[in-house]
Amino acid sequence: MKELTEVIGQVRGWRRGWTERTKLQRIDLYTRVTLCALPWIFLVSWGLLPLGATLDRGPAAMALGGAFFAVNAVQCLLSNRNVSLSFAHYRGSEPFPMRRLRLPAALLAVLTGLLVALAAVGGIKDEGLALLVLDLPVAFTIPYVLLVPVRTYLLHCAAFAVALVALLAAVGVPGGLLFGAALSLVVVFLLVLTSTRPSAWSMSVMWQAEDARDMQARLAVAEERLRFGRDMHDVLGRNLAVIALKSELAVELAQRGNAAAVDQMVEVQRIARASQQEVRDVVRGYREADLPTELLGAKGVLEAAGISCTVEGADGPAGIGAPRRSRRPSAGWSARRRPTSCATATPGTA
Repeated sequence: MKELTEVIGQVRGWRRGWTERTKLQRIDLYTRVTLCALPWIFLVSWGLLPLGATLDRGPAAMALGGAFFAVNAVQCLLSNRNVSLSFAHYRGSEPFPMRRLRLPAALLAVLTGLLVALAAVGGIKDEGLALLVLDLPVAFTIPYVLLVPVRTYLLHCAAFAVALVALLAAVGVPGGLLFGAALSLVVVFLLVLTSTRPSAWSMSVMWQAEDARDMQARLAVAEERLRFGRDMHDVLGRNLAVIALKSELAVELAQRGNAAAVDQMVEVQRIARASQQEVRDVVRGYREADLPTELLGAKGVLEAAGISCTVEGADGPAGIGAPRRSRRPSAGWSARRRPTSCATATPGTA
């Protein structure tokens, strides 16, 4: 019972983690999981099933076939480990440590040797050999295609295909089967290229658009701060200069014993109070929270965060119902504050 409770807790944690992701993060995760699943799908459909159906029952063939499947499974695990790093390298956010390709490359060489050995001992039928050739490079090429330019990828694939066909020919594989193996390699290399590279490219474009939107929001905040500072400078700059001049004049008049110094200080007091009122007016303009405007702004914030939002009501400005005048400021403040916390907490539908 305790184990069942722990499993249920893990499932709920995974579900909560999924719902807390944004739409773009969900698409990104779905793409990565799909690419991680491809090697395993090919391992079963083009590796395990052909081995089970066409493998010879002799001890040598069984040993080579079992070793081929085991090494291929390890290659799939390494491919899954490298997919996320390959994505980050393709986006330019994090360089891929090329030393992580040493073991997969060595395993690819081992798999090639095992496949050639199977063909040499006649341990697998012709149709099974063609399917194993299809499965052979998949796990290695899925992350590799994201690490090098397309031209380099195609050149390396061509070199590998030539080497494999030459090895199969050297162990006596007939010409028709060699042509089928070469054609299988061309198909699988192009399949990996057209399925992996466009997926990574589309995700990269979407993340760039997301980054640009975040940058635009930060620039809007910075522009608003500059505008506020400019307004404060326009309001206070002239008045403070006048206050400084009149204060100096009042000091000089007071030193001479002139009664006009009092008039100058009265004028300074008047200007200071006027400046105080002007500052309050400027700040009030920034602090006022108009409900219709704030609701429309909240809708834009939520939609920008990927949250579906609708505003209902038709008896006020922009189709928004108007509360009592005494409640409008507090309602406006609520409409201003809540979307921010909602957008940063849990994406979904509001």
